[in-house]
Amino acid sequence: MTMEKRLVLTGNSAAAEAAALCRPDVIAAYPITPQSSVVEHLAQMVYDGDLDAELVQVESEHTAMSVVQGAAVGGGRTFTATSSQGLALMYEPYFRMSTLRLPTVMAIASREMTSPETIWSGQQDAVSVREAGWIQMFCESNQEIVDMIIQGYKISEHPDVCIPVNVCYDGFYSSHSISGVSLPGQADVDAFLPSYSKNYSAILDPNKALALDPMTPGNLLMKYRQNHLASMQNALGVIDQTDQDFAKKFGRSYGGLIEEYRCDDADIVIVTMGSMTGAGKDAIDAARDDGIRAGLIKLRFYRPFPAARMVNALKGKKAFCVMDRSVCFGWDKGSMYVEILAALSASAEKYSYFSAIGGLGGADISLEDFLQLITQLNRIKNTPGEHKTH
Repeated sequence: MTMEKRLVLTGNSAAAEAAALCRPDVIAAYPITPQSSVVEHLAQMVYDGDLDAELVQVESEHTAMSVVQGAAVGGGRTFTATSSQGLALMYEPYFRMSTLRLPTVMAIASREMTSPETIWSGQQDAVSVREAGWIQMFCESNQEIVDMIIQGYKISEHPDVCIPVNVCYDGFYSSHSISGVSLPGQADVDAFLPSYSKNYSAILDPNKALALDPMTPGNLLMKYRQNHLASMQNALGVIDQTDQDFAKKFGRSYGGLIEEYRCDDADIVIVTMGSMTGAGKDAIDAARDDGIRAGLIKLRFYRPFPAARMVNALKGKKAFCVMDRSVCFGWDKGSMYVEILAALSASAEKYSYFSAIGGLGGADISLEDFLQLITQLNRIKNTPGEHKTH
């Protein structure tokens, strides 16, 4: 039986409290809306003596990622957080963090990229760096933020993975919204998450001279990339196993790579990612009350992409749509939609399907929006092929 505290927290405070439970040695972050209160909360915990960690005040997000990179190389568990333009500014060391295979967890309170100028919610920032070699997961609720930061370290530091993890959640919809959260006890987190030194040895050692990240010839770089790709595929199994282990310890499971909601006998399915999922589930329940066999798949991990799980979840369905909170400029579609079509490319199944895009720049994705999608899916479900969104 685990000992948990029931608290009322914003998503940002939930992220900070969870990070503290993981006993980070070094924290470095630069404030940016809507992430700022994550690092403010952690700074207060350090100041009050509630968290034994080195908090480094930096002058930019580029420096924040560089600091945690150096700390990880030196054998420390690290944490940082950012959003939008801050993520863009740290891109150089962000890419190096993953390709040096340095474990860490970074929260992204996702937000639109400029221009037009906006500070409001959207997933374009996180989605835009999906090829930078990080593991990426997206949270629906504040409870999931807590649990996935804890799981994130377990996944990132796994010896078969050693890849940094982004725990992404929607700016304002999650970062500033308040809800009840069960916060695990420190002893239980310690039992679930071994100390960093037990999982990952320091790379830098004063007694063993080492040139870190020297100029690398192409044939060696090919081996690096091959190993990184293989480890990302290893993460697929580690993610599902970590979810199962977490459920045994704390009693909460999220399905691992994806969550399937009322999909067993569904004819039509909506695919979601992030905080919109709650409204989507309500719409599925309403449709079921009207006799429509609808279901929902929540994509939880965007990288590594759970292609096999997604194909299996859609097997036997007649129609699906993907609700994206970001755009894929080159395809005139949502980015998640394009990924799912790629996963289905080898499938012999015939579907009716379409891409839906909403919630950009903080716009709401309402219950009514999802009900309209369900209505359209029900109308086209016996006409295989790609359809336009009405």
